[in-house]
Amino acid sequence: MDTVHIKTPLGIATIVGDEAGVSLISVADEGIASIAIPDSLQEAVSQLNDYFEGKRTRFDCKLNPQGTDFQKRVWNALLDIPFGKTRTYLEQAKALGDVKAIRAVASANGKNPLWIVVPCHRVIGSDGSLTGYAGGLWRKKWLLEHECPTPQQSLF
Repeated sequence: MDTVHIKTPLGIATIVGDEAGVSLISVADEGIASIAIPDSLQEAVSQLNDYFEGKRTRFDCKLNPQGTDFQKRVWNALLDIPFGKTRTYLEQAKALGDVKAIRAVASANGKNPLWIVVPCHRVIGSDGSLTGYAGGLWRKKWLLEHECPTPQQSLF
């Protein structure tokens, strides 16, 4: 497996993968960015940089996350949430066909190994609160505002 560390506005992102696809993208508060980018991770790095520069709303790099079949179904359903939109955990459970699976869906969201690319940050509480984000709620807030900035209201 190849690994690269890149600087983002939210910390140092670690990207792990190979020719089969990216299997992990995570973020940490500290770290050192890599000098060289492995060929297998070039596209993922480029797409993440484009996202942070406001040039990308959808990712199409090859993915290879590791998880249970249920987790993969949940992560795949996250890909259906449009850029700049949110859904509740309940709506995600309904989209998967089982309203009673809300806790299992929330748990699978929390184990999402592909930070930003599989947009678990777009899932919120039923009351609109920013709940349950492994990267920290401040990052979730930043990502949602990045994707759907509130326009400045005119005073006059």
